[in-house]
Amino acid sequence: MDKSSISYRLSLFALILAGCVVLLGAYTRLVDAGLGCPDWPGCYGFLTVPETPEDVETAESAYPHTPVEAEKAWAEMVHRYFAGTLGLLIAALAVLSIKHRKDQNSPQLLPALLLGTVIFQAALGMWTVTLGLLPVIVMGHLLGGFTTLSLLLLLYLNIRDGNAAAVNSSLRTGAMIVVAVVAMQITLGGWTSANYAAIICSDFPTCQGHWIPPLDLSGALQISSHGVTSYLGGHLGNDARVTIHWMHRLGALITSIIVLALALNLMLRGWPRFGAWLLLVLVIQISLGISNVVFSLPLPVAVAHNGVAALLLLSLLALVHYLGLEKPA
Repeated sequence: MDKSSISYRLSLFALILAGCVVLLGAYTRLVDAGLGCPDWPGCYGFLTVPETPEDVETAESAYPHTPVEAEKAWAEMVHRYFAGTLGLLIAALAVLSIKHRKDQNSPQLLPALLLGTVIFQAALGMWTVTLGLLPVIVMGHLLGGFTTLSLLLLLYLNIRDGNAAAVNSSLRTGAMIVVAVVAMQITLGGWTSANYAAIICSDFPTCQGHWIPPLDLSGALQISSHGVTSYLGGHLGNDARVTIHWMHRLGALITSIIVLALALNLMLRGWPRFGAWLLLVLVIQISLGISNVVFSLPLPVAVAHNGVAALLLLSLLALVHYLGLEKPA
């Protein structure tokens, strides 16, 4: 594919923008700005955050139970602006794929999947607000962001290199399994964040003084509570949150072992640079996770933890792509 083509450049720009949207989403969630605007898609009925005294008075009259907090509202609206722009880019990629549908080298499935994903992601963004940060919706919205980012990477690589399905090796199959494991760990992280369980255990490696703390599995999997209209700050009890946090830690241990095994295997089978890269990303992610606990979830570290999780997932997807080429890129 010609690297000067519109689809190539659009997919690259959309990929970079999607990474920014994921980080902005993490920031918005971590500063408790998910309900910075109580309505959707506007903010207190405005296209931007109301800031003049007259607009603030109008906004607070319409939403008397949610006074305007400009800083949080802007965090939410900037995230929406970036996400909306990303949606337009993905729509443009889908239109281009239809225009070039007769070209055998033009991807067709990925742009369609991306368009469907971003439409559903917009719905999840709306439900995040209208359902008061219902944890399963918040987690779904986070996973939708990671899914969009992943599909954009695959689209970009397919446009650049062509369909990478020429080689099906045991190493590639193993890498696909690791992708699934990392995706599950990201899901556990999303559930931890959505239920405000990230710092329920302030000690490490124990959790509230226990290697295996009292667990409440049924509570940890509770989706909603009767009569709750806002889940800001969390709605689960201590044992349920501890269980969620502990499961995320256990998942991190299992994921680390599996990623480590893949990295060592890559080094032994002719992919030393990729193996070393995975080890580096893994070490950084583990360090960020531990720092979140020890230092009580500092904002830059927490945002970086989300970003490096995305980087690890994208690195593995790129590995699967390259392993499927007849010759490594």
